[in-house]
Amino acid sequence: MQGAGGRCPAAHRAVHCRRLAGDRLPSGDARGAPVIASTPDPPAPPPPDTALVDEARARAEEVLLANGSELSLLGGGGGAYMKVWARDSMICGLGLLLLDRGRDIHRRSLATLERFQSPLGLIPHNVGFPHERDAALVAYGGTLEPLDDPAAGPAVDTAHAGCVDNNLWFLPGHYANWRATGDLDTVRAAWPALQRALLWLRYQDSNECGLLEVHEAMDWADLFPNRYNSLYPNALYAAAWRALARLAAALGGEAARVDAPAYRRAAEETAWKLNQLLWVGPEAPKDWGWVERHRREWLYPMKLVETLLVARPYYLPYMGFRSYGDRCDTLGNCLAILLGVAAPAQADRILTYLHGAGLDRPYPIRALDHPIRPGDRDWRDYLLLRDLNKPDHYHNGGIWPFIGGFYVAALVAAGRHERVQEQLALLAALNRQGVRGEWEFNEWAHGLSGRPLGFPRQSWSAAMYVYAHETVRRGEPPFFANAECGMRNAE
Repeated sequence: MQGAGGRCPAAHRAVHCRRLAGDRLPSGDARGAPVIASTPDPPAPPPPDTALVDEARARAEEVLLANGSELSLLGGGGGAYMKVWARDSMICGLGLLLLDRGRDIHRRSLATLERFQSPLGLIPHNVGFPHERDAALVAYGGTLEPLDDPAAGPAVDTAHAGCVDNNLWFLPGHYANWRATGDLDTVRAAWPALQRALLWLRYQDSNECGLLEVHEAMDWADLFPNRYNSLYPNALYAAAWRALARLAAALGGEAARVDAPAYRRAAEETAWKLNQLLWVGPEAPKDWGWVERHRREWLYPMKLVETLLVARPYYLPYMGFRSYGDRCDTLGNCLAILLGVAAPAQADRILTYLHGAGLDRPYPIRALDHPIRPGDRDWRDYLLLRDLNKPDHYHNGGIWPFIGGFYVAALVAAGRHERVQEQLALLAALNRQGVRGEWEFNEWAHGLSGRPLGFPRQSWSAAMYVYAHETVRRGEPPFFANAECGMRNAE
């Protein structure tokens, strides 16, 4: 299923499929390279405010449910992102499926995305009504299309149409719905669409190496220069294979006999190859013989980073043609933990670094550890678009509440309970802030000041607070557990 040279050693499976716990490493790595903190650790915060934490859960549910629509879940309710965004709605499903009134909204999201799937299998970036005014579309005139026909039905937005995580989240979104509801009829009806979505993804592996080759700015960070074999899409790619394996097994028949085992092998191979390429350090030893035989194009960049970087306490954000990125992509690293791509020692390195570098202060959590600045190799002029991606802003080091939710869940998954309550309280305080009033559940905040700068009433800010709160309450992330190498049943 994964192209030439597919491989996932048994030792890798054993390491990556057990629950994250123990095996803590000191702050330096096994080669003696220190973990370098980019900022000093701020003073310890006061004890968590449990009343604030619980109030935030109630207010998050209110915002999230209010953003439901006839199409399904809108990206936001504050005059911006008034569309059904594929990645946003599927991420929000992790929160919606924990609420009785949210499950129908998530099912509508799945149905809308399937309805507008392309003949080749692409899940749309977003779907909305052409006449709907949307502040997030200011660069395109404020609406999806000209207002020639105010009664026009829903339409697909073609901006950022090639983003790969539309498909990548659609597959786990179906899996989470099935685990939460037991609704196998929906899976059976959607199975052809799910297989087309997977096939579209497989064709994004242009060299058949087993990892996705992603165009620049074509994932959630759609104004940021991650590219080619990048972390966030490929961690999700492993999850997509695994989700389809579980659904195929549940369907029974030929899908269970033929598809499920093949999909499981593909998930294991994807995780193994991602560790070979993007982890630099002794926690994921390189199989140079395999690389030499099967993926010679990886030799130059892999040897380059091993020589120059020696080790890093995080996955690299991308590996390109004889080039690489050296930043900590917070979301990608947190997902690697939740999805079982990272082994316990890797998870420990990552979480120690995120805290030690101060990325979880003043609030959880900054999107990356050090912003790209003019003159840097990865600087692009489009980072200045709409004043969004200056250093410490937006994708370029801004604080995102939805990523903060994944961070809290990763702490729980890794057994880092000593910081969980503190970070959940800080996430509640972040969501309480607003530009015009309290409890805006704003889109993002400045990376240093922590003050909100985005649009209010954002669905994924609210949904991922619900998810984080429930994770802390249960002591385990719903839908994700590394005891089963990734996603599992939500109780």
